[in-house]
Amino acid sequence: MKFDVAIVGGGIVGISIALSIKQSDPSLRVAVFEKEIDFGIHASGRNSGVLHAGFYYSPDSLKAKFCVDGNLQLRKFAFDNGVNLRKTGKVVVAKNALESKRLDSLYERGLSNGVDVKLLDANELKHYEPLARTFEKFLWSPNTAVSDPKAIMKIMVQKCNQLGIELFSGKQVNVTENLKLFVGDEEIKYRHFVNCAGVNSPGIARKFGLANEYALVPFVGLYNYVPSARIPLRTLVYPVPHEVNPFLGVHFTLTTNDEVKIGPTAIPALGHEQYKLFSKLKLNEVTESLFGLYSITKGDKHSLRQMMVSEIPKIFLKTLVRDASKLVPSAMEVKEWKTKPPGIRAQLVDKNNGNLVQDFIIESGLDSTHLLNTVSPGWTTALPFSEYIVREYVLPNL
Repeated sequence: MKFDVAIVGGGIVGISIALSIKQSDPSLRVAVFEKEIDFGIHASGRNSGVLHAGFYYSPDSLKAKFCVDGNLQLRKFAFDNGVNLRKTGKVVVAKNALESKRLDSLYERGLSNGVDVKLLDANELKHYEPLARTFEKFLWSPNTAVSDPKAIMKIMVQKCNQLGIELFSGKQVNVTENLKLFVGDEEIKYRHFVNCAGVNSPGIARKFGLANEYALVPFVGLYNYVPSARIPLRTLVYPVPHEVNPFLGVHFTLTTNDEVKIGPTAIPALGHEQYKLFSKLKLNEVTESLFGLYSITKGDKHSLRQMMVSEIPKIFLKTLVRDASKLVPSAMEVKEWKTKPPGIRAQLVDKNNGNLVQDFIIESGLDSTHLLNTVSPGWTTALPFSEYIVREYVLPNL
């Protein structure tokens, strides 16, 4: 098999890059290889479905650069293709004076990123979300929305087929020491290779002599849900995020099928796809995760102990609900919570300083581009981020 561009990883980023390449130059032969039996099985199909507005991210980051436009593009894509989209908006509420002060910083960051965001007095909250509680003030984000990730992926795959992009599912790609790609015994020849394999991206990048300064630590996100009638929220309700950790905390999310979710957790795992506690583990994945966790303990920015103390108890529903009820007290009255399939955040750790990497990472190798740490808001940013990758990294090297 011979292609102009071979893409490994059939999540929303890999599929979006394939579409962008083909739309830029229809003459190019483009292929996407996905090891699972279908596309978008992992993070792209297991995320919250939230279209983030863009006020969380440092103004100089790739996340900030593409989030506002990504929100608009994904909204349009959903509308144009008949995918359900709920324009819910979101409130970010504070639990105490310290968090209230951090709301000011979040608001200023939103303005710097060009986000439509308002900082309002607590007395106004009843007009936006009567069931929520806050201290002194809250943040209102009108452009936050929710859609259906699986439905979006299905339409994108259909568009790939229509454009003649060659899609291969159930095909595990192996990279040899001399940087050749194989599926089984068959070699995949390419002019340019794009690595968007999610949790497996760092391992592939290392074959090209890249990403050696990073370790990958998977974080498992657990969600529970009830019908919306049990907690009739108007909008999403989020806490003020931790000032250092890249996790948004347990929050309330609405879905396109009239559910209210609470979660996620951010529990460190040992396996790249360890959705269950007793999943079969691979030695190399366990070793990398442990080294990443060890690196965190040696750094001075994050407290692994504090993270574990905070997150591990949330495995238990009672603790998760109690945490969520600090935002919406009536959640404590609900008993019939059901479990959603968990998701995994493929979080990079910088081995040199123990920091959790806050932004997307792009590294270039021999005839190749490698996308690392494409975690939240990876789904929101996928369309413009993919256009950027194609424009700046793929097409100039063909």
